[in-house]
Formats: sequence, C-alpha cells, structure tokens
Amino acid sequence: MDFELFQPDEKGVIARITPNNFRRTVAYVAIALLGALFLLLALNGGMATIWIAVLFVLGLGSLYLAEMLRRASAVTLEVTTQEVRDSSGRVLCALAEVQKVERGAFALKPSNGFSIVLKSKAPFAWAPGLWWRMGNRIGVGGVVSAGQAKAFAEAIQTRVV
Repeated sequence: MDFELFQPDEKGVIARITPNNFRRTVAYVAIALLGALFLLLALNGGMATIWIAVLFVLGLGSLYLAEMLRRASAVTLEVTTQEVRDSSGRVLCALAEVQKVERGAFALKPSNGFSIVLKSKAPFAWAPGLWWRMGNRIGVGGVVSAGQAKAFAEAIQTRVV
C-alpha cells in the first residue's frame, strides 16, 4: 500500500481548511443579534444623548463586523508547496517565512486553531472568524473544525521541517 501523506494534489494544494457552516452561522447570528440589540436600545431612548450615540455606533459596528465575518469565512484556506493562502488568492505567508507552528494549550491562538510564528514581521491583516496576522504571528481558527485545523497545522509543520 502506497500511502503518501501531505502530497500535493493536481492544483498543488497539500491541505485545506473549510469553515464549518454551523459555526459560521452561529457566529454571524450572535454578532448580528448583538448589533440589533444595541440599535434597539439606542432607538428606545430614555438615556442621555451621548449614550444613544454610543449604542448606535456600537450597533452599526456590530452589524458591519457580522457582515465582514460572513464574507471572510466564505473562503477556504490552503497550504501549497510554497505558501499558505486562501481560495481567493490572498497569501497569508510563504512557507519559507514560517519559523514554527504552535498548537499547545497555552499558545496564543484562536479557538479550535493554531498559531504560526514567522521569521520576520508581516503587515496586519484580519479575516474575522478565520485568521489574523499581527507582527510575526498568524492565528488560524475560529469557525473551523478542530480536526481540520490540526491536519492543516501538521501539513505546514511537515513542510517547514
């Protein structure tokens, strides 16, 4: 039996993470309901004008964040032989830049995910619910399943080592 783990497919992709639709929906609904609640409180009034303005801004901000999450989590993440990217072509990092992958209980990482430590700093980027990049660290997780995230992290780790 010839079992080749983490070998690229015909498109050069080694591993993929597809966001879980149930988790996406729950996250979207929770943030959208929070925004609706803020707006409802602002519209009911009965407070000082400044608090109505603050609640209104928080409501609109929450609704905007919910929409950002919906759009950002509509893509899949892929590991190729050269880079980590999303299915729209946005590059998270080159595999040559990866120093290590952290998956431990005390690692700075998103829920159900892992963290990639880079050799040098990269510009800030964020896809709510899916990944973030700050300084020399990338966090992947949130609305993804833990099993897929583990396999994805191992695919990156085997390419780096």
